[in-house]
Amino acid sequence: MAIQNLTDDQIRTWTREQKDRWWLERVFRGSMPQLTLRAGLTGFVLGGLLSATNLYVGAKTGWTLGVGLTSVILAFAAFKLLSTLGARDMTILENNCSQSIATAAGYMTGPLISGMAAYMWIENRTMPWWQMFWFNVVLSVLGVLVAFPMKRRFINDEQQPFPEGWACGVVLDTLYTSAAAVGLFKAKALGLAAAAAGSITFLSGESYMRLIQEKLLGIAKDKVWHLPHDISGFYAWLATKGWEPKLSGVPLKQLGVTPALDLAMIGAGGLMGIKPAISMMIGMMVNFLIVVPIMIAHGEILPKSGSFAEGNAVFTRVHILNTWALWWGIAIMVTASMVALFAKPQVFIQAFQGLFRLGKGGSGSDPLRHIELPLWVSWVGIPIVGAVGVWMAHDWFGVSWIFGATAIPLIIVLTLIAASSTALTGITPTGSLSKIPQFMYGALDPKHPPTNLMTAIMCVEVSSNASNLLMDIKPGYMLGAKPRQQAWGHCIGIIAGALASTPLFYLLFLSEYKPGDNLQDKMVTDQFSFPSAVQWKGVSELVTSIFGGGSGSLLTTSITWSMITAACVGLVMEVGRIASRGRFPLSPLAIGLGVVVPPESTMAMFAGAAFFWATHKIYHARTESTGNKLWIQTHEPICAGVIAGAALVGIGDILVKVSPLLK
Repeated sequence: MAIQNLTDDQIRTWTREQKDRWWLERVFRGSMPQLTLRAGLTGFVLGGLLSATNLYVGAKTGWTLGVGLTSVILAFAAFKLLSTLGARDMTILENNCSQSIATAAGYMTGPLISGMAAYMWIENRTMPWWQMFWFNVVLSVLGVLVAFPMKRRFINDEQQPFPEGWACGVVLDTLYTSAAAVGLFKAKALGLAAAAAGSITFLSGESYMRLIQEKLLGIAKDKVWHLPHDISGFYAWLATKGWEPKLSGVPLKQLGVTPALDLAMIGAGGLMGIKPAISMMIGMMVNFLIVVPIMIAHGEILPKSGSFAEGNAVFTRVHILNTWALWWGIAIMVTASMVALFAKPQVFIQAFQGLFRLGKGGSGSDPLRHIELPLWVSWVGIPIVGAVGVWMAHDWFGVSWIFGATAIPLIIVLTLIAASSTALTGITPTGSLSKIPQFMYGALDPKHPPTNLMTAIMCVEVSSNASNLLMDIKPGYMLGAKPRQQAWGHCIGIIAGALASTPLFYLLFLSEYKPGDNLQDKMVTDQFSFPSAVQWKGVSELVTSIFGGGSGSLLTTSITWSMITAACVGLVMEVGRIASRGRFPLSPLAIGLGVVVPPESTMAMFAGAAFFWATHKIYHARTESTGNKLWIQTHEPICAGVIAGAALVGIGDILVKVSPLLK
């Protein structure tokens, strides 16, 4: 069935009741299976796997990737394969249900690699796994309860596009109509990309190679071979010849400027695009190749150990970042994101108007009351679940009752703003929105950093979950799905994501931590930089420094001037982007990200973005060519496959490392 849409005139002039009756008569597929056992299990399994890849990529880049299109194609391919063995093929609504569950699971990693990690660093102690699990689940369920009243406004009434959700709906419709061969080709491309990336990652995995060569084949430990994953060995060889590249007397290796074959980041760069990739490269090069060497030469950045006088000065990327460079990176990102947010007053106007329109739908009865999630569930559930979240914040993290309670109405306002942005652009501005509660509650309670961190987590997790749920509901609405079953599916995804990501978080990042260690030093490595958490912690410390009379040594004169300069540059650049309607070539947000993300990851993302930019230039006009079909039409599945294959095999290598197998 081709996707049916209302005309612009109908959207503008019809009441919501008229729109609901039209949808019920023309689009709704009431008898078609949707939330079946196999759809639930498929989404549960895919969600667990995809949340693992999101955790891996998020800890490297600070991003959580949308997994909707990936799960659609994977579920379609899996059941096509099973249908050849006699299984009944999955319906279009079952597939949509699976992708909704998987997407909900994929987004559960957001708080883990941002606010929760920052909280643990500031407190220098781990959070019990059950607190992490249940706090994340409760806030995500609150997001479901907040989202469904808004669904009636944003989707039923205003028919907002929700671009990524719209794309999922179109792909699903394509897969299950005459063009299904296109879907199979994309599924094969995704699988082959994943297999290729996984194979290369396996060969470069030190733990895999040790297990096979040392433990199974008896090869001596110093003879074990693995595919080099960076050029540090080349730097070491140059050092033996007296040719090691240095800046201000510091080897490039110590600055972290070591290009690496990081396939997950290459895939992420392909999805990111060339413009932000260029901006990230500029940020990395300005910081590590220009500004940092100058600051080292002037004595503003001191060695982590040793001294230049004795010839044994040691620097590391993490040390440089935490003691100096982080602050100007945060300043340009925060300034740019806040300017972008407040430069769109219509988002705020529509959001506050929405407070008075959530339950209104025109005159007459509600024709969808038998399939929509009843509004009373939200009106009753939000205070109850919200109270549970406030109790957790108070009892577990020491947040004042009054601050926790006032976060609930703030959550509603921020969710309306986030949903308005997601509806129009597909981008949920959680990074920008998190600064609002951090600065607000940080000013109110500057001596207790968990207050600004945990209230911000509450606000951001709910607004993010609600906005992304609306994105998931959009393809279901386009295809005639039952909204009530979509709500249940999202709850299943929440549990799947929490079950997968919580133990994996501890295995990947905390397995070698011992009480008394510096927790941030243990978690932030050359492989995992946690840029989101670094930014959250930096903002929290900045708020404490400004409002709480924090340590005067936190912000030196050079750091303060670098922040002022970066903020001014970010302001000018973002205003330029807005005034030029996006034609301004540089992104100050991406420049700041290039400061906090490891240079090797930035270079890998640039390589991926440049490759796909070049293929698009070459094959764009050749619409019937194989190159166009592969590199343009199948661009996203290939990138998703590379990320999934490299991330899952990379996770396996880390798990082998911390397991008893290599003891």
